[in-house]
Amino acid sequence: MKNFWFQLNKPILALAPMAGITDSAFREICRRHGADVVYSEMASVSALFFKPAKTLELVKFNASERPYVVQLFGKDPKHFAKAARILSNPLHCTQERCPASGGTEGLRIDGLDINFGCPAKKVFGHGSGCALMPQKELAREIISAVCDNTDLPVSIKIRAGLRDMTALEFIENTKDLPYSAVMVHGRTYEGGFSGKVDFGIVDEIKKIIPDKIVLANGGINCAAIGVKVLHDYPTIDGLGIARGAWGQPWIFEEIKALLKSPLPCNQGRAGEGLCDATPFDFPRIKKIMLEHARLIYADKGDTGKFEMRKHLAWYVKGFPGASELRQKLVTAESLEEITVILGAI
Repeated sequence: MKNFWFQLNKPILALAPMAGITDSAFREICRRHGADVVYSEMASVSALFFKPAKTLELVKFNASERPYVVQLFGKDPKHFAKAARILSNPLHCTQERCPASGGTEGLRIDGLDINFGCPAKKVFGHGSGCALMPQKELAREIISAVCDNTDLPVSIKIRAGLRDMTALEFIENTKDLPYSAVMVHGRTYEGGFSGKVDFGIVDEIKKIIPDKIVLANGGINCAAIGVKVLHDYPTIDGLGIARGAWGQPWIFEEIKALLKSPLPCNQGRAGEGLCDATPFDFPRIKKIMLEHARLIYADKGDTGKFEMRKHLAWYVKGFPGASELRQKLVTAESLEEITVILGAI
């Protein structure tokens, strides 16, 4: 089976995994607007081990989202092994959501990712995510368990460090294992989601594993920051963008455009230093909002309104009269109502 990671043009721009955010609709809207690869929400290996039905529903996808990577979290190597076997079997995708592009191969996900980086209390307190980084033997067992039970490309996601364990030490401890890619969040566990981002450590990691794909992640909130990271650290293979895609899924295509041209991008958010506001393209943003809303409603039906509300609030951040507009949008009860509200702007 071909390893998609080494088929992508560089720099690779990935939509990073986010619990409760990177559902099918968001993945697809980001793919349409320049993301080269997208990740699922975190999937529990223990849930897949004991009662897989609900988690398999969570990770279902459309063929148009590919390449699509499912991210796994947990702490038991046996659970990781079974989860890898389940998700590597195309029969666990449904025909309705994963239409074949010609044979059963078209139903398969494209890769598996192991979460060693999540700092959330619920995950960390369970002994998963970033809590695994200092556990050298267990981390190796988990990576081996996944690699040994799938023919799909395997990747990992880590943080810059946790207490005395740095990302450099983690990579030194695992570099001989056959995973293909690593996404490195440049903040330590202690830095959470707001501490200083160290992209230099990502550059150092690439030097240790030059034969693997290395992506920088963390604090890339606009196209200008993304381009600066790529210019400052030309050895890394690309970027993983998470919160920077909230309300601006076009950030991927903007980065690509800026890499080709010194001209400023035509959209932005104020107060971000390099991300100082540039003129909003209202018609285009409204079109993308409706495009996203239609995808959510098509996927989740009427319950999609609850998912869409947070996205609508992010989309209108920085709009003139954003507070009043946000209030209308987050109380909308249907796609038709959202369409009317946006049509009146």
